Amino acid sequence: MLEIHKTSWPMRLLVLVLFAYLLAPVTLVLPLSFSGDQVLRFPPSFWSTRWYTALFGNAQMLKAFSTSLVLATIVTTVSIVVAAPAAWALARLDFRGKQLLLNLLTAPLLLPSIVLGLAILIVFAALGLLATMQGLVLAHLVLTLPYALRVLAVSLSTQDRACEEAARTLGAKPMVVFFRVTVPLMLPGIVAAAALCFLVSFDEVVISLFLTGPRITTLPVALYHYVYNQADPLVAAASVLLILLTLAVIMIVERALGLGRAFVR
Repeated sequence: MLEIHKTSWPMRLLVLVLFAYLLAPVTLVLPLSFSGDQVLRFPPSFWSTRWYTALFGNAQMLKAFSTSLVLATIVTTVSIVVAAPAAWALARLDFRGKQLLLNLLTAPLLLPSIVLGLAILIVFAALGLLATMQGLVLAHLVLTLPYALRVLAVSLSTQDRACEEAARTLGAKPMVVFFRVTVPLMLPGIVAAAALCFLVSFDEVVISLFLTGPRITTLPVALYHYVYNQADPLVAAASVLLILLTLAVIMIVERALGLGRAFVR
């Protein structure tokens, strides 16, 4: 029986095939975005940038993009501010029911988005939060907080407590220790959690479908409705730009800390 090692050629070939399979949709979307045809057609009969021009000239799409950008920024900020002290309490303090509390806070990760969206719709309808920025922020926080909490809790659990103990021994107060010692040590985890929360919020479509309306909509929802009504390459152009945005976020993390430090401890 052939034994396959990590560095063996069969394993490398398998990884290459898997990467090609995962990236195949991207290789199709890119040429489609430069199609000059009126409808989606592969391969395009001729090349053009008309759909990028149409995208940047579409006021509804630009407004939805602005809403998604603001929404993701707010959600990411609030997620980190709330999850950082919560993760510290779960990682550093020992109290009864800690594991139960952690499971409760991360429970939304286990629920299907359709179920979560319907539950949020029922609650928010009674509170008058439908089609509002406040409602979207709260709904997205339900999704992003568990991710931020998990990432930051793992980051804290892998840290050496010697620096914190040394600071306390030298007379530093708990808040001083947290902001001047703990936070700098968990900075890679904070950056990783922020990047993950931003992408999750910006790309969320299922829950947003329940909460958006004529007054306010996000870019993924706007694209969903556009594809439902029309079948032209404008959505391919938007997809390419979203892929570039995702790569930009990853590159920022890589430039700032390196992916190894941010996501692996």
